[in-house]
Amino acid sequence: MAGIITPEALIALITLTVLEIVLGIDNIIFISIMAGKLPEKEQGKARTLGLGFALVTRVLLLLSLSWVIRLTDPIFTVFQQDISGRDLILIIGGLFLLAKSTHEIHERLEGVEGGQPVRKVAASLGGVVVQIGLLDIIFSLDSVITAVGMARQLWVMILAVVIAIGVMMLAAGSISAFVERHPTVKMLALSFLLLIGMSLVAEGMGVHIPKGYIYFAMAFSVFVEMLNLRIRGHEPVQLRQPYTAPAEEAQTPAKA
Repeated sequence: MAGIITPEALIALITLTVLEIVLGIDNIIFISIMAGKLPEKEQGKARTLGLGFALVTRVLLLLSLSWVIRLTDPIFTVFQQDISGRDLILIIGGLFLLAKSTHEIHERLEGVEGGQPVRKVAASLGGVVVQIGLLDIIFSLDSVITAVGMARQLWVMILAVVIAIGVMMLAAGSISAFVERHPTVKMLALSFLLLIGMSLVAEGMGVHIPKGYIYFAMAFSVFVEMLNLRIRGHEPVQLRQPYTAPAEEAQTPAKA
C-alpha cells in the first residue's frame, strides 16, 4: 500500500482533481441551462442523473484505456488534415454545442415580441437527460485523455474523477439557482458554450487553442458581469419568454 500511495501519486491526484473540476465548469453550465427547462421539482433529478452519467462514462473510458488511446490514431484525411476518432467526436460535439447555444440564445432574445411566434415544446426529463448524456460523452472523452496524459496510476485517475464529479454535484444546484435568478448571467453562460463549441471544433480540426486563453476570457467576462450585478443591485433584467401560439391562432393566416 505504501508503494502505491507515494508523494508523486498524491501530487498527481491533487493536480488532476483540480484540473478535472476546472474542465467540468463547462459541463455544469450546460447541465444547469438544460435542467432549467424542466419543472423545478425535476431539475435536481436531471442534474444528478446528468452528472451521474458523466461519472459512469468517465470511469468506463478510464477502464478502456487502450481503446481511448487508439482514438487518437488517424482514420481518414480531409484537406491534408488527419482526422482521428477523437477529432471526429470533438467536431460533432462542438457543432452540436454551437447549434444548441444559438437556438437557446434566439429563444431567449426573440420571444413574444419577435417577428414570428416561437413554438415551445415542453421539455421532458428523459429528453433533457439524453441531451446532457450526449454532451457528457464529449466532455468525458476530453477529460479522460487529459487524465491519461497526466497520471500513470489508474486509481489516481478514477479517484480524481470521482472527487471532481462529487464537487460538481454539490455545486450544480447553487450554480443553477444563480443562473436562473440572473438572466444576463444565463446569456453569458450560453456565450461561453458558443466559445467552448468553437474550441472543440478547432481542436478537432487540429488547431490547438490553449485552454488558459479560453478560461481567462470566461473569467474576465464573469468578473465584468459581477461588477454589473453589483452596480445594478438586486433588480434582475427580464428576458423575453418564448411565445406559445394557441391552436386557433396558429391556424389563422396572418393578415397582410
